[in-house]
Amino acid sequence: MNLRRTGCTRDGPTWPSLKPGRVPTSAGRASSPATTLVFPLLRRPMRSCHSVLPISFLALMLAACASSARLPLSAGIGPNPQLPKPERSLIPMVNVAPAKGWPTGMAPTAARGWSVAAFATGFDHPRWLYVLPNGDVLVAETNGPGEKTSGIKAWFFKLYQKKAGAAVPSANRITLLRDRDGDGRVDTRTVLLDSLTSPFGMALVGSRLFVANADALVSFPYVTGDTIIAAAATHVLDLPGGPINHHWTKNLLASPDGQQLYITVGSNSNVGEHGLDKEVDRAAIWVLDLATGAHRIFASGLRNPVGMAWEPEGGKLWTVVNERDEFGGDLVPDYLTSVQDGAFYGWPWSYYGDHVDPRPEPANPAAVARAIAPDYALGSHTASLGLAYSTGEALPAPFREGMFVGQHGSWNRDPRSGYDVIFVPFMHGKPAGDPVTVLDGFVNDRGEAWGRPVGVAVGAHGGLLVADDVGNTVWRVTAIP
Repeated sequence: MNLRRTGCTRDGPTWPSLKPGRVPTSAGRASSPATTLVFPLLRRPMRSCHSVLPISFLALMLAACASSARLPLSAGIGPNPQLPKPERSLIPMVNVAPAKGWPTGMAPTAARGWSVAAFATGFDHPRWLYVLPNGDVLVAETNGPGEKTSGIKAWFFKLYQKKAGAAVPSANRITLLRDRDGDGRVDTRTVLLDSLTSPFGMALVGSRLFVANADALVSFPYVTGDTIIAAAATHVLDLPGGPINHHWTKNLLASPDGQQLYITVGSNSNVGEHGLDKEVDRAAIWVLDLATGAHRIFASGLRNPVGMAWEPEGGKLWTVVNERDEFGGDLVPDYLTSVQDGAFYGWPWSYYGDHVDPRPEPANPAAVARAIAPDYALGSHTASLGLAYSTGEALPAPFREGMFVGQHGSWNRDPRSGYDVIFVPFMHGKPAGDPVTVLDGFVNDRGEAWGRPVGVAVGAHGGLLVADDVGNTVWRVTAIP
């Protein structure tokens, strides 16, 4: 028996259980200390198991603890990831990198041939980016509206969110940044919009700026060059919200012709544990016809689709999806996939095609039979959120055709995964080759998160912009001349 893993030592239990050590990072770089927290509560040792906890509860605790990942992260990356047998546990692995923020003078580490510098600092939880046609950059400073959930898992989830820096109140605003000459220095900074409701996705179509709040799609009149919007919001469409709004982020992407707007809506749970009636119209990408106002489900079975991008050669819509938890450290890989109209991608009844998840009730064999496997796995629990297609000659040659992916980082994997920005090369409209790490160094040698990357966007003046919601910074990554 692994006494450290279960929370007991030869002198009695400790809570939380601590497992110091050095673990490899996702890309095989220099290792860093890690602390695995199975029960992130009390920190003092207890004299004995029997004198503090009822035997029945202790037995449950020992049986419930999750184990470390057994495969390297690379096994869950690429077009054909390894999918081992699921591991079930009552309490999932909790391995949070405590949020600290960047020390003065420190920054992430850029790949060879790139340099990184702060484009703008001093934000309040910047999550998402949108580049306007004139090069102005919109930053959604936002967080979830909170959800009314109960039970021990919900309690642990809230604790981990606080430790990870994800429990801060939402600023509910969109800030505009302007770099007039493209020198990497922001010349103008204004609050474009405020008093929103956990805003996330943004899209300018003609003279209308669309904003996806946590519960509704709204629009505002906008003329390119404006730095403040004073007009009231126009309600366009209700989006799934409510007292339980587990995956609250709703992203937007306009079609190339500006006729449709695509909207991501994540699931309301891990695998439908709140009841499938709470999942109506969720775990899907919607499409809205802007001329008529009609909307429909474009694709479903996508647990939490967030970033979206158009791949120009094939003309297809692509998205990154956060897959399900509590199946062990090696399952289920998050993924990047093209999105087919009318397709079903498995959630909650299966993953990666017809790999059955027995947890949702009732079972649905017919849905499993029609589930489509995604195109490209991104590693388990990487929390891949940001997505941007590479465009422009200002980027180094190897990075001119493919997708940049912002990986927010795991909270429930040992060793940790994500906490970086990667590039997936494309050829002829499809992923072609192994991912390349573009930006990392967000977690220090003590296992603390100085930052966490989220949204990514290719700037109008070249270079890659990265929103860092723990470091409260937007980074600019550019090629070294």
